[in-house]
Amino acid sequence: MSATLVNELSDQVQEFWAPMMVDELKEQAILPTLVSKDYEGSIKQGGDTVYISMVEAAEGSIKTIGVDHQSYSSEKLVTQRKSVVANKIIEASFELDSLIDLQTQLGSPEGKSKIRAALNKGLELQLNKYLYSIVSPSTSAPDHSIASVSDFNASQVLAARLRASQAKWASENGWWLLLDPSYYNDFLSAATLVSSDYVGSDLPTIGGKKPFNRFGFNILEDNSTAMNQLSPTLAAADYALAFQPDFMYLVMQQEPTVKISDLHANKQRGYLLTAELVVGAGLGIEGAVKHQVIYNS
Repeated sequence: MSATLVNELSDQVQEFWAPMMVDELKEQAILPTLVSKDYEGSIKQGGDTVYISMVEAAEGSIKTIGVDHQSYSSEKLVTQRKSVVANKIIEASFELDSLIDLQTQLGSPEGKSKIRAALNKGLELQLNKYLYSIVSPSTSAPDHSIASVSDFNASQVLAARLRASQAKWASENGWWLLLDPSYYNDFLSAATLVSSDYVGSDLPTIGGKKPFNRFGFNILEDNSTAMNQLSPTLAAADYALAFQPDFMYLVMQQEPTVKISDLHANKQRGYLLTAELVVGAGLGIEGAVKHQVIYNS
């Protein structure tokens, strides 16, 4: 296979696959899709920094007409600002014996490719793992890390709702509750939670799944292996994450870098196909109290 053809195919996968891969990543990955991406700045390369900011609410005052209404009780404008650095690269790669399958899939008129889908799945798994590793709820009063929950039923959803309300979670972009398969089974077995006779749902599909809206939460199953990081013991089952989207911020390149290289220089036959994406993430302003972890210890 000539070096010219390898370079041409490398250019094609970058041009045609990379834009599709970002859209697919956003459609398939649940937590990366839901966390906030509202920040100041842009990511062009590793090490770039963006910023999130918040203006604290004014306290205001009450005045009585004819007594003290003629003067204002002004206060200092208070803002908070936090940086997020794109200091991680998530990657996925394949070693190919030949480029025939790749050429065939690049020429597909529908843009379908099993190779691209498999690469993207690798990026999704690593991005999900990275974001779950950043989860770190407040453990000071009131504690947002809730242990010893064996059955995730209506009382647990209500308890999470109460903690969220008491922590003054903003309602913009909704409140979300991701359940592992075991907790989701508990949830589905409670008729008052899932029956349309009680509450309906017209929410859009997230990660190929339709959320339930119950007690103020949009509720989804997340069966990703990365979710077990919510358990201090990495337990096989029983964990949940409740959050307001700006508890965490995700920054990433607009599209991944996809490349093909000949392995001949390494004294190997075949080709290397890689996809990588520069990303960064961190808890938002007051992020520790904007999410809850629930698990069965």
